[in-house]
Amino acid sequence: MKKFLAIIMAGAMVLSMAGCSGGNSSANSADSDSQQTSAADSSADNTNSADNADNTDSTVSTADAADSNASDASDSSALPIAMKPDLLSAAIQDKLGLDQQTADKAAEDMLPLLMYTQGNPARIAKVIKKLQAGEEVTIAYLGGSITQGTGADNENCYAALTTKWIESQYPDAKVNYVNAGIGATGSYIGVHRCDAQVLSHAPDLVFIDFSVNDESQNNAINKLTYEGLIRKIWKHSSNPGIICIAMTQDNGTSVQECHGEVTEKYSVPFVSYHDAMLNFLNTNDVQWSDISGDNIHPNMSGHAILSAMLTTYLQYVTDNLDSIDDADPELAPAGDDGAKYENAVLLTTDEAQPVSTGAFEMKAMDFGGFKNPWIAKLPADAEITDDDAFVIEVEAQNIGLLYAKLTSNAGKADVYVDDELVATIDADFTGGWGNYVQFAQVKSFMDTGKHTLKIVPKAGTEGKPFAFYISGITIS
Repeated sequence: MKKFLAIIMAGAMVLSMAGCSGGNSSANSADSDSQQTSAADSSADNTNSADNADNTDSTVSTADAADSNASDASDSSALPIAMKPDLLSAAIQDKLGLDQQTADKAAEDMLPLLMYTQGNPARIAKVIKKLQAGEEVTIAYLGGSITQGTGADNENCYAALTTKWIESQYPDAKVNYVNAGIGATGSYIGVHRCDAQVLSHAPDLVFIDFSVNDESQNNAINKLTYEGLIRKIWKHSSNPGIICIAMTQDNGTSVQECHGEVTEKYSVPFVSYHDAMLNFLNTNDVQWSDISGDNIHPNMSGHAILSAMLTTYLQYVTDNLDSIDDADPELAPAGDDGAKYENAVLLTTDEAQPVSTGAFEMKAMDFGGFKNPWIAKLPADAEITDDDAFVIEVEAQNIGLLYAKLTSNAGKADVYVDDELVATIDADFTGGWGNYVQFAQVKSFMDTGKHTLKIVPKAGTEGKPFAFYISGITIS
């Protein structure tokens, strides 16, 4: 009977499709192959214009997206007690108004598609045991504008709802909530800001979502930085558990497959809103507009259903605690360049010690989720010299910067490393959905060493005053 049940459970954990749509890129793609972001995934300050114009024409049906690929979970991933549909069914009934029978069927259909990577639940099990014991637990969420709460609000975003559910299940535990969602950021920015914004809180559990911001045209650097992020979090002294999330655009665009290769390598649980939701929309009288107000961001209903997917998995681990070996799994070897970004750091005005700031002045403000940028604002006829340059010495193998894309009066900057011109960055985003923080990796070396980074502002549109913002220096 046990063998029979194991076979049934293994079949229930069939993993579905890979939604990495390499041919569908954003109109707001970066200036070079080393730069990336999803312009549609805007910060909360720009939610009114967060739609990506190029992605509003959904040329791929949800049916095509949901059926494009399928992969099977190994038999060894099946646990004795299967996932239960109750939480999903309740969310579907409450938020979409489906009757109980229809909602129950929809939830049951979602379950085999819920886990793109089953992963090793050992660290998740440890977190649940701490909660059961009434201990203090810190739960962090790292992602873009979806994690930030765009489409819902601070109280009804998936991160807040998931945390509230955990608190309701374990009222004796103290649960600390950290939301490190910043709109328009992907894995590159995520791995560099992770230390300050996530790991500084010594988290027990970290949820990660960058699946719609890591554009498929930049899969090489996205995959490396995503892998570096997994390794950075895993190796932290608090030994946090990790649960990754795969979101989707309305046309199925997501880098789920790219991220899934990393989660499979490191045996990290990977929850697929992409697979489960697209299949749900295809098999029920529900439209994308019922769960999202644009082509990317879930609305309150979408956030609630996403939270129900995550809590369904957490309940699944809870139900199987007695069957889970909670011995800490070994971290898989990095392989070629796999550890390239695991020690990534972001130098902001709080940490950096420039040799010279030149024409750049630190301004006390929050821009795109980053505090106190260095800003050079210059007249159209400015005669720029080396005295206007921002200069900093760093010790690194990889060097980059975060800068602002601006919808008006944007300048450019020549970037030098060790007196070699390595990049010219154009901050112009005229006609775009709003201002946001972009990244540029400007130079990589074979080994770590000391280098001098110089950023020289220059005019953008002729005849107009111009500005160039530096939000931070990235090193690894």
